[in-house]
Amino acid sequence: MRFVKLYGRVLGLLAPDRAVAFGLAAAALALAGLQFLEPVLFGRVVDVLSQANRLTPAEVWTQALSLLVLWVSVGLSGIGANVAVSLLSDRMAHRNRLVVMHRYFQHVLALPLSFHGDTQSGRLMKVMLVGTDNLFGLWLSFFREHLTTFIAALVLLPLTLAMNWRLALLLIVLVAVFCSLSAYVIRRTQGAQEMVEGLHSRLAGNAQDALSNVVVVQSFTRLASEARLFGDIMKQVLDHQFPVLNWWAVVAVLTQAASTVTVILIFVLGTMLHMQGQATVGEIVSFMGFATLLIGKLQGAVGFVSRLVFQMPSLEELFQVLDTVSSVPERPDARDIGRSAGAVAFENVAFAYPGGPRILRDISFQAPPGRTVALVGQTGAGKSTAMALLQRLWDPVEGRITLDGHDLRDLTLQSLRRNIGVVFQESMLFNRTIRENLQVGRPDATQEEIERACRLAEAHDFILRQPQGYDTMIGERGSTLSGGQRQRLAIARALLKDPPVLILDEATSALDAATEARVQKALAALMAGRTTFIIAHRLSTVRDADEILVFAQGQVAERGPFTDLVRQGGIFAELVSTQLTPTPPPVPLPASE
Repeated sequence: MRFVKLYGRVLGLLAPDRAVAFGLAAAALALAGLQFLEPVLFGRVVDVLSQANRLTPAEVWTQALSLLVLWVSVGLSGIGANVAVSLLSDRMAHRNRLVVMHRYFQHVLALPLSFHGDTQSGRLMKVMLVGTDNLFGLWLSFFREHLTTFIAALVLLPLTLAMNWRLALLLIVLVAVFCSLSAYVIRRTQGAQEMVEGLHSRLAGNAQDALSNVVVVQSFTRLASEARLFGDIMKQVLDHQFPVLNWWAVVAVLTQAASTVTVILIFVLGTMLHMQGQATVGEIVSFMGFATLLIGKLQGAVGFVSRLVFQMPSLEELFQVLDTVSSVPERPDARDIGRSAGAVAFENVAFAYPGGPRILRDISFQAPPGRTVALVGQTGAGKSTAMALLQRLWDPVEGRITLDGHDLRDLTLQSLRRNIGVVFQESMLFNRTIRENLQVGRPDATQEEIERACRLAEAHDFILRQPQGYDTMIGERGSTLSGGQRQRLAIARALLKDPPVLILDEATSALDAATEARVQKALAALMAGRTTFIIAHRLSTVRDADEILVFAQGQVAERGPFTDLVRQGGIFAELVSTQLTPTPPPVPLPASE
């Protein structure tokens, strides 16, 4: 059964704390036993008092006092066990919630961009926070409250047969009917609750989309439309949630009635048995105590089970993300090559997205250490895809890519990416201080090393003009800085990382001419002595490249230095003539007569 399998896995997450979990289970068994003894002792006291006319006062006092002492001991032991269970279960639940959250966070960050491209970040955050909160609540309530209920129902309830099997059978039948009703409601509501959780994930994803694009929402007057879309999903949530709540409301009403019905039935049957000499008054009182205790605990258990049903879809989402397998798995024997010399080679590389056509075909080239290679071509020709393969965001479907002669698939991902630096078209800065952004690739960098990188990147002067210098917060995505400043920070970040292989992905295409001139000077300092790949649409930025690879329809159609390719009069020469030929001045309109 899916329900049992899922919650078996939930408890399995506590494996590192198995000693504490088993200790809590033993304490719950002891608590259940102590709670079982209380109605028994009460019944024995009633029997002693009902037989007072046949005993001497001294005998009555002796038996009653011994039972009361035992009863007090049981009560105090129960209080002590409850305190221990509460403290241990609280700590275990808090600790393991954070462990699962940390594991989830690490796992999601390590998943390739193909996963993140298909999954909204708002949904991922909702899955993590809701899923781990539900785990915490489940562990806490299960070990602190409901484990004793299940032990009492499964282990101690059959022991009542030894006291009076007729009353015990009635009690067992009533509990079985109660549990069957709850199981029926679970089956009826499970599918609808899964739909509700899916809609909650849509709510989180849509909200994140709107908030991350708030400028577009306001500029295009999308406020009412986005609010209406949010409201439509909310209505669907309520439409699917209300029937589930109705079913559990029925169970709650029946649960309240079950306690009264059970006590009355036991009283009626017990009276009949007493009149026939088959049950004592004390046994009747004990079974009424059992009924009240069990039904009260089962009421709590029903609420617990209803929460399990509500939480099941969110926990399945959590495990679904945790079970996601990377499309670029790391081999068990993958090696760390340390600092690379920077020799890159593509050998007959082909690539296609799963289920799609070939995007790259038969790509072969070599880039010795320190060489600058430019990748140019029309949008969609395969330039960025080739560089994504170099970073091992995907694996080729044919051929191989090597770094210093090692197949990338034989290297650890950390080793590979430590040797590659990327300057993106968008600077992609964190909402942290300038210093923390610079140290992303090298957390142990000293202030002197940071300042040296920033001077080379033409960034030191504008940083010093910030309110707190290097400790200035720069806002989400660096919103408090200009485009040129953000890009120079990105270059300084790459300089500080000091990678032997560098990828410049349209690093200046979004800048104006004056800002580009300053950034180009910083890029020159960054490229010195490194194997550099430049993805560029603006061909003026690749004049000095050692080799230019012209991509067309997923293949390298032309290759060579800038001047040689222009002289050939092929695809590259056509691109150059389109971009670098001065635009003729507009023809003046004839004067109106």
